[in-house]
Amino acid sequence: MTKGAFSNSSTSKFARIAVVIPCYRTGERTLEVLSAIPEMADMIYCVDDGCPDGTGAKIEAATRDPRVRVLKHKQNQGVGAATITGYRAAIADGAEVVVKIDGDGQMDPTDLHRFVMPLVEGRADYTKGNRFFRLEDVREMPALRLIGNAVLTFFTKLSTGYWNIFDPTNGYTAIHVGILRTLPLDRISQGYFFESDMLFRLGTIRAVVLDVPMTARYGNEKSNLRISKVVRPFLCSHIGNTIKRIFYSYYLRDFQVASVEILLGFLFMGFGIIFGGLAWANSATNDQITPAGTVMLAALPIIIGFQMLLAALNYDIGNTPDKVLHKELLGRLIDQSITSCETQTDKSDTASL
Repeated sequence: MTKGAFSNSSTSKFARIAVVIPCYRTGERTLEVLSAIPEMADMIYCVDDGCPDGTGAKIEAATRDPRVRVLKHKQNQGVGAATITGYRAAIADGAEVVVKIDGDGQMDPTDLHRFVMPLVEGRADYTKGNRFFRLEDVREMPALRLIGNAVLTFFTKLSTGYWNIFDPTNGYTAIHVGILRTLPLDRISQGYFFESDMLFRLGTIRAVVLDVPMTARYGNEKSNLRISKVVRPFLCSHIGNTIKRIFYSYYLRDFQVASVEILLGFLFMGFGIIFGGLAWANSATNDQITPAGTVMLAALPIIIGFQMLLAALNYDIGNTPDKVLHKELLGRLIDQSITSCETQTDKSDTASL
């Protein structure tokens, strides 16, 4: 067993740490991951997501680590469902911080403390890996992976409101249990969109997300993800989440200057595009030159609307969550506990009288 930068005894006084490892056709690589998890982890949950290779059974037969517990799905439900199963088990067993690591060996388990400490120190509610922080690491990545992550990152920023993050599909994450209890786990995507949808859900409660620089270890393993099959679902999900986020943030929960800019921006641009299109079609049909005034009447609203949307985007970027939420939730729980104790004491005093 590999020791991390912090021993189990030095961190247990701060938090009980659980590790969740979704397992699907990861074979012997999961055993290598388990052997490298530092002692600072108190609990380890390997979730066999209906693996046809019987990864869960192999883990049970090969590992002697008392921290390891194998959870099994009868049928394959997706990486999101497997992770949520591990989350629920960690919550039930009293964990305070839950780390998710993939079982394919691309993530270094000895980096565990780097993901946990920002939560323990109250600097973040959720941490995630970023494989693009170091230029040396970027040069080693396949070009297709770089382009795909750049596109996904932009859409994720737009749909979640976390403009300060990169590499949104990174599966090396850590979350405070106080935040987990707040999230609607049943409504989070069960498949490969899990990490992106998780960020969307975190954005709805304005949790603080922090990127942790990391180096991925690429080997000969084959990914179960097929890009051609997820492009359209990912795009549709991001568009849907973007619309919901804008409505939640700028119209349902609050009404800010960006609310006016977004509304007027789309109205102005919509008017300009529709009016200009109709004018162009009329001119083309009648073989006439469009008057300059008509052109300006179409172009000016488009320009004004575009400027308003840019201003709203600038506001949205500056509105990225920066107040750690789990400390506030913990404070509320303490206050409720104190109030409950005082109420029970008052009742006892009354009864004794």
